[in-house]
Amino acid sequence: MLFLSKKAEWFGNVRGDILAGLVVALALIPEAIAFSIIAGLDPKVGLYASFAIAVTISIVGGRPGMISAATGAMALLMVSLVKNHGLEYLLAATILTGLLQIVAGYLKLGSLMSFVSQSVVTGFVNALGILIFMAQLPELTNVTWHVYAMTAAGLGIIYLFPLIPGIGKVIPAPLVCIVGLTVVSTYLGLDIRTVGDMGKLPDSLPIFSIPNIPFNFETLAIIFPYAAGLVMVGLLESLMTATIVDDLTDTGSDKNRECKGQGIANIVAGFFGGMAGCAMIGQSIINIKSGGRGRLSALLAGVFLLIMVVFLSKWLTLIPMAALVAVMIMVSIGTFSWRSIKNIKKHPLSTNLVMITTVVVVVYTHNLAYGVFVGVLMAALFFANKISHFMYIEKEFREDQNAIIYRIHGQVFFNSSERFISQFNFKEAADKVVIDLEKAHFWDISAVAALDKVVIKFRREGTEVEIKGLNNASQTIIDRFGVYDNPAEIDRIMGGH
Repeated sequence: MLFLSKKAEWFGNVRGDILAGLVVALALIPEAIAFSIIAGLDPKVGLYASFAIAVTISIVGGRPGMISAATGAMALLMVSLVKNHGLEYLLAATILTGLLQIVAGYLKLGSLMSFVSQSVVTGFVNALGILIFMAQLPELTNVTWHVYAMTAAGLGIIYLFPLIPGIGKVIPAPLVCIVGLTVVSTYLGLDIRTVGDMGKLPDSLPIFSIPNIPFNFETLAIIFPYAAGLVMVGLLESLMTATIVDDLTDTGSDKNRECKGQGIANIVAGFFGGMAGCAMIGQSIINIKSGGRGRLSALLAGVFLLIMVVFLSKWLTLIPMAALVAVMIMVSIGTFSWRSIKNIKKHPLSTNLVMITTVVVVVYTHNLAYGVFVGVLMAALFFANKISHFMYIEKEFREDQNAIIYRIHGQVFFNSSERFISQFNFKEAADKVVIDLEKAHFWDISAVAALDKVVIKFRREGTEVEIKGLNNASQTIIDRFGVYDNPAEIDRIMGGH
């Protein structure tokens, strides 16, 4: 069940959260408009979504200080649905996405983040830093020198302003950058691209409405595949972002609650005319770097965004894109793990391959989910291969009993089962073979099948076989799936020979 956070999560950092919320709101506006355009929607759909999701997630989310809103990764999945069926079907898919995410939370799928290795997280972070930087390049291509000068000035403010004694630590540098460059651009009348050039801002508040679609199985068949994709990408990006913010702030978070919170936020967005969204690592880092730590910053980011686009659009449209590009370049630099480059020489080859592959797949496909899935798969394969090499067998021959004792050490599972079989000499003359499993563990049916083959092959040679030392877990799986004591199964196991 979801509960309101403790008082400290809301009011433990009021000044920092207010200023950070303002910076995040300013940075959210052009991105929300851009993501709407990607999906083929009116800019207000992304802006309403960012407002609804940011406000809702601040109350029901599992990670204080994390920002959720409309995102590019989610927008890319909506293109064909909007093109073929229209906005109303997208709103229905958004609501269904939220419902499925709540189910995922109750199924505790957030716990699956424990299977994501640090090398995958590092690769994810580095790829995201690269993608954020690449997303700024269109704003720096085929432009006048004024844009480059303004961007450079913005970066100078962002990195130098915090060095000013006193005030440098009080006011977020990105906010100073945005306000300062807006004043300069307006005063000098520079002919450069502004927020107003991105698209028309809405002039009314969002209203509650139910999607105007037929509620039947045909509609469900249309929206379910899109909702399933949105659930997967949305939760993956949100949980990865939560993990990164956990590291940045040295605090923990409830990943299963985050799944439910993201679901509730998307349901609210769908009913208020917004597209599906998820956590945004770029905006979350802006929030953290600007001093935001509590739930208040996410709430105010949504509130400030709505106030500015509806009531202050006249001033908002004057913000030069160069100022926001400078902020996002700062985010890309701060997101990228520069230490990972230095660690390539120290880390194992497998760790480096997982990290680099994750980066390459994400940057090439522009899909965070693909990169993480490939990275997790590679990490699992490398781990399985590494563990399989820790299995070895000691052999002792007892002449007085004409017996051989095989002592198994390590883990026996699908990747080590063939190696397990190869350690035995079935032609060696002995009256009895003892297989001592006191220091071994059997994990799966492949391991059980390997033990079956060993026992049956020895018995075919007329050798008595004794198995001892099984722990309870191994004994249970062998009792359930083992067949070496079942004569009817012996021919099948041995291939009829």
